[in-house]
Amino acid sequence: MGAEAARGKFRCEAVIERELRARGFNAVAGIDEVGRGSLFGPVVAAAVILCPDRPVRGLNDSKQIEPDRREVLAKRIHERAIAVALAAVDAATIDCINIYQASRVAMRMAVGRLNPSPDFLLVDAVSIDLPLPQRGLIKGDERCHAIAAASIVAKVYRDACMRVWDEIFPAYGLASNKGYGTPDHHKALAEFGPTPLHRLSFEPVRVHSRFPIDYDPQMALFDTAGAA
Repeated sequence: MGAEAARGKFRCEAVIERELRARGFNAVAGIDEVGRGSLFGPVVAAAVILCPDRPVRGLNDSKQIEPDRREVLAKRIHERAIAVALAAVDAATIDCINIYQASRVAMRMAVGRLNPSPDFLLVDAVSIDLPLPQRGLIKGDERCHAIAAASIVAKVYRDACMRVWDEIFPAYGLASNKGYGTPDHHKALAEFGPTPLHRLSFEPVRVHSRFPIDYDPQMALFDTAGAA
């Protein structure tokens, strides 16, 4: 383990992708999701196959990049990548199967939409139920260009969705908080209750529901605190 990894910090590079291409893999996809810890709306996943001949400079974990810069990078990724695909799993499904499984479903759907199809998957932390060789990387969006690209594309797409929903539900501050549990969002939930697009399996939402909820305690197995 390198010094940066030992300190919990990584340099986002394309080393892993180059090693895989040297082993004969020609379509290495990076996969990541965003919105796992949000109280509102879907979890969104992206899958990206970067082109080694058309690099995108400045890739890193989307949370470490300013919003305007993310928009620029997302545009370049769409222009230069071999393939980009997105998928979303809505709040109702999240409530049925839990956020962890919903994230994996969104990732699997995104991979299935790639054209050309990938021959190797690099995934941020988790595994995907697909018969493809894959590698899960802890903090993959901070270590791997392909995963970072997926993180950026998914984040930009989901943030755009939140701006649209903010126009429908203006009381919740969705354009600014992106559905996460900020003080203004909690205040709105207490005053107005959840919308149909809030995640009722998440305790901060559920406690403000205006209707009784038959809650399955297994949802509590999945801690959303600090999730991206």
